[in-house]
Amino acid sequence: MIMQFQVGELHTLKVIHKTKNGFHLSNGSNETILPFFEITDPINKGDEITVFFYLNKDGKIAPTMKIPFVSFDQFGWADVVDRVDNLGVFVNIGTAKEVLVSKDDLPLKENVWPVAGDQLFVKLGLDKKGRLLALPAGEYDIVKQMTHAEKKIIHHEVNGRVYRSTKIGTFVLTEEGYRGFIHYTERKEEPRLGEYVEGRIIGVKDDGTINISLRSEKVPAMDEDANRILTYLQENEGEMPFGDKSDANTIRETFKISKSAFKRALGKLMKEKKIEQKNGKTFLK
Repeated sequence: MIMQFQVGELHTLKVIHKTKNGFHLSNGSNETILPFFEITDPINKGDEITVFFYLNKDGKIAPTMKIPFVSFDQFGWADVVDRVDNLGVFVNIGTAKEVLVSKDDLPLKENVWPVAGDQLFVKLGLDKKGRLLALPAGEYDIVKQMTHAEKKIIHHEVNGRVYRSTKIGTFVLTEEGYRGFIHYTERKEEPRLGEYVEGRIIGVKDDGTINISLRSEKVPAMDEDANRILTYLQENEGEMPFGDKSDANTIRETFKISKSAFKRALGKLMKEKKIEQKNGKTFLK
């Protein structure tokens, strides 16, 4: 009899015969039909092949020889191919049909959702209707497979992808397998989930995790911050309602830098006689 296998299952089945729609496959007691467009290698009657079952575009359970590189208990980096507001993002897991990462498993702020070209570390899951989902790795999953960093790598450059985004900072899994954290003061802008970032290691903890900065070293960073302030002044008729006593949160919201970095940049500009401060305000000279 023809049977609908379960979504997400892998089965090794025997090729029984060919029809106009595809090949009939059997496990000895149940059969299914493999459409021609789901065949990746030549097959013949009597062959045993492995297929993966998924919901096709018609909403029916169907087999494919395009086996995903993730499973219900195995994670992998999946390319983001599309993003749909209020729904989630779709990722390529190696099958013909992309799989949804639900908005329920993404950050609340959509501005840090992944975009096409980003990658998410996911495994397979099912929604309440039995449809395939891609589930991003959680903290427990990352800790289980992370590589412990040694103290000697401090100050080294490091690259990786964002796997978690929070108010206090960004969590990264590096190319070496290190679990990294970027405090919000160590970045100019909040990276997207799945975004590839390049930084430097500024701390190695006893548990083998690392702290990362996306900011330049202090002297180049000061130049960058000073230019940011000058640009703001030039765009606002040469004055701004900020000085070295301004509120730290207001400074961060406006310039994306800490108050201490802001004061260093102000000091640099005043020393160069490019600005002056009066009554809590700053003016271009």
